Amino acid sequence: MDLFDRSWAALRTAVAELPDSAFDQPSGCAGWLVRDLVCHLVIDAQDVLITLATPAGDGADTTVDSVTYWKVSDEPPTGDDPLDALIVRLAAAYQEPELLKFHLDDVGSAAGRAARLADPGARVETQGEVLTAGDYLGAYVLEWTLHHLDLVAGLPDPSVVGAPPAECLAGARALLERIAPAAFPAGFSDTDVLLVGTGRRAPTAAERDDLGELGGRLPLVIG
Repeated sequence: MDLFDRSWAALRTAVAELPDSAFDQPSGCAGWLVRDLVCHLVIDAQDVLITLATPAGDGADTTVDSVTYWKVSDEPPTGDDPLDALIVRLAAAYQEPELLKFHLDDVGSAAGRAARLADPGARVETQGEVLTAGDYLGAYVLEWTLHHLDLVAGLPDPSVVGAPPAECLAGARALLERIAPAAFPAGFSDTDVLLVGTGRRAPTAAERDDLGELGGRLPLVIG
């Protein structure tokens, strides 16, 4: 729960600090500019609010946790999915980056407050699955941290906004290793694990050697 709050606050702060020119730069998500990614974050924030306000029925058993919540595919996204295409059109409708920043701050702040007020043991329902609020928010630490890295991936100067907090990078790495399930080499930084592990960056020759058998199972395309 604490890592959710930290990762989400850091990501929203990074968006707020972006210069307007950054919104037309490519993001780390295939087919999306930064403005498209930020629009996606608005939708994600709405999903958090909806899920936390959707308690599972009495006696409903949990069907997934923070690990099995994620579905792993071997097909990287192309950006051509109908929902992805809708995000692009919706993002363009904002016209001014300031409007998009305002909407994310407005809905995102509400999602953050709802998360802090949530009972971690309460069961909620989303996408036809039942899980505890704690597991649901824990899963989103990976989402927020990856998208924070996506946000700065194409910027000429990534230092204009802050990086994900170290503890959130470590928490996201730990979750990805449970999803794998396998431990990445200790010599890999948390950022490298997340980028290489999810196919956002190709491994170097030396990294491929270090990955060994695990390298043949990468990337882990999660969604």
